[in-house]
Amino acid sequence: MEKKKVKISFVILAALLFLIFTLFLIRAFSYSEVDDVSPEINCEKEIIENNEILWVIPNFNNKPISENKEWCEYILELNKTIGMHGVSHTFQEFKTNRDQDYLEYGIQIFEDCFGYKPQLFKPPQLKISKENKKLIENNNLTLKIELNQWTHKVYHCGEYGKKKNWIIDLF
Repeated sequence: MEKKKVKISFVILAALLFLIFTLFLIRAFSYSEVDDVSPEINCEKEIIENNEILWVIPNFNNKPISENKEWCEYILELNKTIGMHGVSHTFQEFKTNRDQDYLEYGIQIFEDCFGYKPQLFKPPQLKISKENKKLIENNNLTLKIELNQWTHKVYHCGEYGKKKNWIIDLF
């Protein structure tokens, strides 16, 4: 009986190590991303330029990105995939039910800045209600949440990012 428990424990441990190793390989060879991109948030140039997907906040601190044409042009010149990261990036912004007007406001700012509507959407803190999921889908936006964070390296701009980004480099 004791040998059987040891064998089962070994199989579980081996499976867990295999899953961790597989996740590590997926993250190592997948594209990387950066969250919280805005002209209002200090972000190291290296972080923005070394990632494939930029998650942009259209109206951070009540300042539309479209008002900073120079910044919009800089981001466009990088030739990266750009997704919308909330509208104003408030705490659990899309856990609170939002209406079409609210989402359209963010989409319009994004479009005014970049010249096209976003196709990707990631809610701040990855929190979103069922109703808001439907709202996002009804606007033909591809929603990215937890699985995306697990399978890709996702860096952050701002003070929070500087402190945590080195951990993302490790794994």
